[in-house]
Amino acid sequence: MAPLGAIAQRETGRDTIERARARASLIPSLLVEAQRVANTVFSGWHGRRKRGVGENFWQFRPYSPGESMSRIDWRRSARDETNIFVQDKEWQATHTVWLWVDESPSMLFKSETATVSKQSRALVLAFAMAELLAKSGERVGWLGLTKPILSRKAAEKLAEALVLGKPQTEFPANTELGPHSDLVIVSDFLDPIEEISQKLESLYKRGARGHVVQMVDPVEETFPYSGRIEFSDPETGEKFTAGNAEMLKQQYEAEISARTDAIRQITNRLGWSFTRHHTDRLASEALIHLHTHLGERSI
Repeated sequence: MAPLGAIAQRETGRDTIERARARASLIPSLLVEAQRVANTVFSGWHGRRKRGVGENFWQFRPYSPGESMSRIDWRRSARDETNIFVQDKEWQATHTVWLWVDESPSMLFKSETATVSKQSRALVLAFAMAELLAKSGERVGWLGLTKPILSRKAAEKLAEALVLGKPQTEFPANTELGPHSDLVIVSDFLDPIEEISQKLESLYKRGARGHVVQMVDPVEETFPYSGRIEFSDPETGEKFTAGNAEMLKQQYEAEISARTDAIRQITNRLGWSFTRHHTDRLASEALIHLHTHLGERSI
């Protein structure tokens, strides 16, 4: 199923090649935008707030007998007449976060009320997340495309891999997912609910903790169409002509609401997070929501 109002023909092999070339030409500018978005929220990016081995200061606390005296902060202790203080560092451990963006033809949809397509916003969000994760010392990989990357330039490396790769429209088979990794999936989730459930459950069984981000163009939710209009599915080329589009509005809105509820129920059942993002909103809003969910994971 594709968004109503999207006018497109069935995609051929040549169409796929042209789409890949167009995407490759856009990726450099999308990466720049992602870095800008990441920088706007970086000041709010916090670690795991768990005491342990690391480089970043977390808190001062009273010295406990038996601890190494090398951990004592003498400058802080000099300001207190009764206690000796030590510095706790914030716990850090290299973790793998896998990213995957659905690049089905339906993700190319952009209405007049949105400034970008769903695919462009999804890629910006993924690159921005990679930028933040790299700055935090995390390993980042693109599911089905790269190995985990531990580098401050991880976002750039992922972008380079995408330029050379074909658009990904199906969840890839990846055996590297495990209990010590997170998986971020960004899609419009317009496939049949049964297929979505099966795909997410198959990934869940591999042990990774998942984070689902649903991309929504504003008109896909408000259905602003009226009069006689032809709708076309960019996935199949199937067409439907409505003589009076207003008569479909109530049924359409009910089905869209039911679909969102179904996806949310699936992720709740799996213990995964769910974020719904409209493309007329700021990318930083989705990034903050996603960062919050990632920060809630158990270590």
